[in-house]
Amino acid sequence: MSNDLLHWRDEFPILQRKTYMVSNSLGAMPRAVYDSLHRYADMWAEYGVQSWSEEWFALNGVIGDKIGNIINAPAATVSIHQNASLATSILISALNFPPERNKIVMDAMTFPTIYYALKALLPPHIEIELVPTHDHITIDTDELLAAIDERTALVPISHVLFRSAYIMPVQAVIEKAHQVGAQVLLDGYHSVGIIPVDVQALSVDYYIGGVLKWMCGGPGGVFLYTRPDLLPTLQPRITGWFAHKRPFAFEVDSIDLREDAYRLLNGTFGVPSLYAIQPGIEIIGEVGVDHIRANSIRQTALLIELAQNAGYELHTPLNPAERGGTVTINPPHAYEVSRELLARDILVDYREQAGIRVSPHFYNTDDEIRQTVDAIGDILADGSWQKHTNNRSFVT
Repeated sequence: MSNDLLHWRDEFPILQRKTYMVSNSLGAMPRAVYDSLHRYADMWAEYGVQSWSEEWFALNGVIGDKIGNIINAPAATVSIHQNASLATSILISALNFPPERNKIVMDAMTFPTIYYALKALLPPHIEIELVPTHDHITIDTDELLAAIDERTALVPISHVLFRSAYIMPVQAVIEKAHQVGAQVLLDGYHSVGIIPVDVQALSVDYYIGGVLKWMCGGPGGVFLYTRPDLLPTLQPRITGWFAHKRPFAFEVDSIDLREDAYRLLNGTFGVPSLYAIQPGIEIIGEVGVDHIRANSIRQTALLIELAQNAGYELHTPLNPAERGGTVTINPPHAYEVSRELLARDILVDYREQAGIRVSPHFYNTDDEIRQTVDAIGDILADGSWQKHTNNRSFVT
């Protein structure tokens, strides 16, 4: 079966020069970003300070709604932030933690940024219970569900584990959490854009994701979805004038918070990044995540087959229903091999305790998948991996 989505390749300039298998880390830049950023510059040049009333102030909500269309979020429930650390911190600052709710339950394979924000901002009476992994690929569902009890205030979990691409049983987690009166913060950074997400069907309380990876939006495009009935109840302590109902009234007596997604904004947001992230969001919306997911299942299965035939260890679920868009391959000398792949313009990344993450997207060919696995074998055979034995500075 061929990839019928390959006509999109021309929209991504880097694909003409490199074998781009790292969309799990940073999606390829759409060609239209040039025009989008030019529009930002033209707006600033022509309108100056009036750009705020012409377009800029509303832009956060406009783009939030475009993302909302992809994840089936109601209008005005998605806010855009510069990074996940900031979005998480704002949300945590807005939550109420009563004395009887003294526990947070999360998976031990979470990406650290949410954990860091929790440790820094949680009230002193809250403890964090990390549910461990036993195979460095999955989290045991029964253990995770058993940890969620009447003392639990919040369950921040990954939708897709970043090291192994294991899809967590989020529906079961949300149902259990709601049964005992807890809320769920779903980290969708490694899921949105590669697997279908429906926040209303999930009935999830909060969903943090980013357009940096599978949505090809680049940095500065983290989004925070809040269930609409919860939005008016949040009282963020990390806040600012953009969250005010009348920001340009410059009131200093009390803050009258908005009741839509802007309630979770703070100060002036990064306008240039809002322009830069739009083309990727629009392409993903046009292609359709259902189509992307079907192609991803097929291509990751091919990648797994080739890696297994070569005898490489895998740190990724074999069951496609449990697998996101990445296959983590752990050949001998995995770190050094990953550096040599980069030197050969085959872009992948490496993670400790996992291996080489290879992530085909809808714009990759099957031949590029074969080329990547063949290159791993060549690097091991010709010894070129040895050039990188003393180079462990910045690891992508």
